[in-house]
Amino acid sequence: MPISPKSIPLLLVLSLLPGDLSSTVLPREIMPTTSHHSRRVSMEQLLKRSEVPAENRWKLEDVFASQKDWDAEFTEAKSLIKKAADFQGTLDSADALKKCFELDDKLSILTERLFVYAHMRQDEDTANPNFQALSSKAKKLGIEAGEALSFVTPEILALPIEKLDQFIVDPNLSAYKFTLTEMKREKAHVLSKAEEALLAQVGNLAQAPQNIFSMLNNADLKFPKIKDEDGKEVELTHGNYIKFLESNDREVRRNAFKAVYDTYRKQKNTIGATLSANVNKNVFYSRIRKYPSVMEMSLYGDNIPKEVYTNLIDTIHESLPLMHRYMKLRQKLLGVDELHMYDLFAPLVDEYKLDITYDEAKKITKEGLKPLGEDYLNVLQKGYDNGWIDVYENENKRSGAYSWGPYGTHPFVLLNHNDNLNSMFTLAHEMGHALHSYFSDNALNYRDAQYTIFLAEVASTTNEALLMDYLLKKSTDPKEKMYLLTYYADQFRTTIFRQTMFAEFEKIIHQRVEEGESLTPQDLSSIYYDLNVKYYGKEMVVDQDIEMEWARIPHFYNSFYVYKYATGFSAATSFAKQILEEGKPAVERYLGFLKSGGSDYSINILSKAGVDMSSPEPIREAMSVFEDVIAQMEQLTK
Repeated sequence: MPISPKSIPLLLVLSLLPGDLSSTVLPREIMPTTSHHSRRVSMEQLLKRSEVPAENRWKLEDVFASQKDWDAEFTEAKSLIKKAADFQGTLDSADALKKCFELDDKLSILTERLFVYAHMRQDEDTANPNFQALSSKAKKLGIEAGEALSFVTPEILALPIEKLDQFIVDPNLSAYKFTLTEMKREKAHVLSKAEEALLAQVGNLAQAPQNIFSMLNNADLKFPKIKDEDGKEVELTHGNYIKFLESNDREVRRNAFKAVYDTYRKQKNTIGATLSANVNKNVFYSRIRKYPSVMEMSLYGDNIPKEVYTNLIDTIHESLPLMHRYMKLRQKLLGVDELHMYDLFAPLVDEYKLDITYDEAKKITKEGLKPLGEDYLNVLQKGYDNGWIDVYENENKRSGAYSWGPYGTHPFVLLNHNDNLNSMFTLAHEMGHALHSYFSDNALNYRDAQYTIFLAEVASTTNEALLMDYLLKKSTDPKEKMYLLTYYADQFRTTIFRQTMFAEFEKIIHQRVEEGESLTPQDLSSIYYDLNVKYYGKEMVVDQDIEMEWARIPHFYNSFYVYKYATGFSAATSFAKQILEEGKPAVERYLGFLKSGGSDYSINILSKAGVDMSSPEPIREAMSVFEDVIAQMEQLTK
């Protein structure tokens, strides 16, 4: 059973990898045309890392001033690891438990600092062998530390419930009350020592469905060649598929769409068996650990009530007429007789070029975030001015964008900035993450500052929503306004509606197996096709080929995860709406959210800040914003 990071903070070290380096935050399956990943320029134009001006580099010296300092902390961490064994077999007294937790915390902080610094150095120049070696050394240290303290949680969970209750109320353990409360909650689903040992041995087998799918999908599956807009034959790949769907040439879009799903159809029995095996594995674990269902087992780690999941699906069902209305508008804007599935990523308006330099992006973002008040803006400016951000692409720099940083140091942001709208939204998004971490870290101790994945995208997306509102209000050019509205509407479509459809598919296929029914490739295709018909409506042609899309979604092997994209986006949209309409009271609640880290259950933290995700209201508020976006687009097309 996965133990909450609260229980052993050290486990956070290897789960805090940013972006696509970790399974902590999975990338959305298909991003709209406004993807945050910057386009690469030719290598001839790129500077070597040593040539990048200091003002465009993050100041990792704020973590370690020199390699000598890093080595000294590494040596200190190694010595602390040796002390861990002294506590084994002693954790039945409050004094011993407190000292063990204090060692755990200190070792966790050290190991995190070492690992994060080394990995960020490697991200600056992925080809640098010294940074590769440093990163590997830090990762091995984290594993070694985790192994040394692996006895802590099982030993505490083996204590009688009465003893745990005593520890929870003990004033000397007040700093660890939430950790111990979490452990008590987990205890109900922990088996005997022998049973746990047996389950540990079959852990590798449990990874088989995901590993097989990954190898088939990423290594063995080959797509045919298709003709691009210039009539040139190009091999279709996972990487260029969305670019083909974004083509202005409808025939290119149709051919790419058909080629992808024809390829998956040829493997439907193998992939169907793999996904079915994953579902069966989940059902096995939920039953042996005495959970009512796989869904409830998956939500248990974050203590999320199942109503959050079911409310999301039910409320989106209520709002499907809005999605259908948007599809009708999309058909009109594209000027086609029928809207097909391969038209969903086609550009609705001619490319509107917005040249936004990095300095302009910083100023505009700050203007857009003015509703958050002076305290927030002062920290934002502090980040701009004090080496938090690594701005431009350089030779061998990691692609994409992320916010990261060890506890006790300010956060850092990696960008690959281009002078366009996407890059400006990326800046706002990542600074949202950074300021969330900044406020939490400065308000709380190490354990309580670590916020959950359920909360991770809320602050970043709130920033995007506020920036979008600002841009729309100040725009006087109808073409620019339509470009922005299209950007925003597609975020609602892909992040709320599409991810909720995925979430409903997962719910249905797991329920079928739990009820003893079959799950053949034909069943999977039928369920998936019917959901597409429901979500996209009669305003479009739901091409039969889409029934095979389930076969290409890697998220289905991280079960009951994708709903967090939709809830996070909804919560952020609700926060932005309240901030814009209420002003100061809503801002104070929101800043309270940013300062709460993981000091309480995620659902409680949001609720205190004014967003009750156990009710449908935040999703309805997000839908009201979506309706306004559609209405503005319709007005501009009259």
